[in-house]
Amino acid sequence: MVDLRLLRQFVAVAEELHFHRAAARLHMSQPPLTAAIRRLEEEVGSELILRGNRTLGLTASGAVLLSEARLLLQQADRALLATQDAAAGRTGSIRLGYVGSALYGRLPEVIRNFRQANADVRLELIEATSARQIQMLREKRLDVGVVIPPVFDAEDMQLQPFDTDRLAIALPRAHRLAQGDAVTIAELADEPFVLWPAREGRGFHSQVVRLCAAAGFTPRVVQEAHGMHAVLSLVAVEAGISVVPASMVGFRSEEVAYRHLQGDDAGFELHLCVRADESLPAVQLFLDRS
Repeated sequence: MVDLRLLRQFVAVAEELHFHRAAARLHMSQPPLTAAIRRLEEEVGSELILRGNRTLGLTASGAVLLSEARLLLQQADRALLATQDAAAGRTGSIRLGYVGSALYGRLPEVIRNFRQANADVRLELIEATSARQIQMLREKRLDVGVVIPPVFDAEDMQLQPFDTDRLAIALPRAHRLAQGDAVTIAELADEPFVLWPAREGRGFHSQVVRLCAAAGFTPRVVQEAHGMHAVLSLVAVEAGISVVPASMVGFRSEEVAYRHLQGDDAGFELHLCVRADESLPAVQLFLDRS
C-alpha cells in the first residue's frame, strides 16, 4: 500500500520536473523529498524520474503513475470532503413529517431556507398526524416530526418549540352561522361536528373538547376524518362543522367560512420532535436552523 503522502510528493516532482521547486511547493527541504522519491521507486520497483545534471522527465512507468496518482489523490480529497460534509450535516437526507396545518405556518419558509443553504441535503416531506409521526419516529421511518403537543407516552422523544397557531370555527358557506361576523363555541352546541380520531391527535382533540365543555356541551361527532385537509373537505360538503387551526383559513375558502376564536385557551403550539438518541448531523443542523 503506497502512502498518499508519497504520491503527493511524487506528483509535485513530476509536475515541476525540478526537485527544488517541488520542495518549495510542498513546503519542505529538498533532501527529504529526494529521499522520499527514492523510497517510492523502491516500493514500486521501477525508476520513475529520469535524472541527469537536472531532472529531465518521467520514465514510462512514471508517466503512468502520475496519471493514476492524480486520480487517486482527487478521489481521496473527495472522500475526505464528503466525510467532513456528512459530519457537519451538509449532506445526507432528512425524512420530515408534519401535521397538515404546519404547511400554513412557518414550515414552508424554514424548508425553503434550509434547502437554499444546504442544497446537498435531501428533504423528504411526509404528512401525518402527530400520533402517526411518533410511531414512525420510533420505527425509524422519520427523522424529524412537526407535531401538536402534548405528546403522550413519548419519554423516548425530544421536543422543541417550533410555531404557534390558534383555533378557528370552520362552517359550510351555506350554514346559517356563516352569515355573521363572529361565532362563539357556545353557538355550536347543537351542531354536528366533523373531527379526527382522538388517538391520532389527542392534544388537539382534547383542546377542542375542553372548549366545548367550558361552553356547557359535549360535541356531537357525526364524522371522523384523518388529517385537517380531510376534515375541512367534509365541512365543505356540509357533513358538519369543525374547529380547526386558524392557519388553514385559506383552504377551500370558497366553500368553507372561517371564524377565529378569541382568548388564550384558543391558542396552541407546534413542536419539532426527534428521537432522544438522534445523532444524524443533518438532523441536528435542521434543528439548529429551525
